[in-house]
Amino acid sequence: MSAPFSIVIPTLNAAEGLPATVNALLPGLEVGMIHELIVSDGGSTDATLDIAAQAGAVVVVGAKGRGGQLRRGAAAAQGEWLLFLHADTQLAPDWVGAAAVHRAEHPNLAAAFRLKFRATGLAPRIVAGWANLRSSALNLPYGDQGLLMSRALYDYSGGYPEQPLMEDVAMARALKGRIRLLDTYAATGAERYAKNGWVRQSLRNFGTLTRYSFGADPEQLSKRYHKG
Repeated sequence: MSAPFSIVIPTLNAAEGLPATVNALLPGLEVGMIHELIVSDGGSTDATLDIAAQAGAVVVVGAKGRGGQLRRGAAAAQGEWLLFLHADTQLAPDWVGAAAVHRAEHPNLAAAFRLKFRATGLAPRIVAGWANLRSSALNLPYGDQGLLMSRALYDYSGGYPEQPLMEDVAMARALKGRIRLLDTYAATGAERYAKNGWVRQSLRNFGTLTRYSFGADPEQLSKRYHKG
């Protein structure tokens, strides 16, 4: 059986974090689970594309905007299953086993990883705990938790929308409750939280989600979000 997983990573000047993200995928490569790595770039001007080339990735280049980049990456993917990851999200060493079990036992569901921050202290644990509770209770994981699903389920959902922000929320809604949390984690960077403060950034995230839920334009939300 051919390797089932196509890994899709959207990038924009991601040279600092991308090597560690790719290295965390090695257990899947070692056991023959990864069909290909696809880097969908939005116009990087740093060493991102060089790193992708060194990793043997298929590189797709287009306009920036995470939703569109994810959509283009998925369109280029050849695997039976798709695993979408942010460029600064590092999977736990046991991710392959968890993903393989999900594929075998829950083929009609998508899966997200439990969130963990690469930061110490009480605040990162509280914020991650809330995110995992939200993901489980509301079936609403964010993109920094990764998302794994079959190609058939991705096509059924309609795929990622061409929008620069809240594309992960749009996808979760399109999946209509067909998401479960895996029994392992994805560790993501905490730079924005460190810069703005954990409470303030959490409130900003909640405010962005609320405005989006009430119909705010993702383009305007993205401009506002990336000012901070």
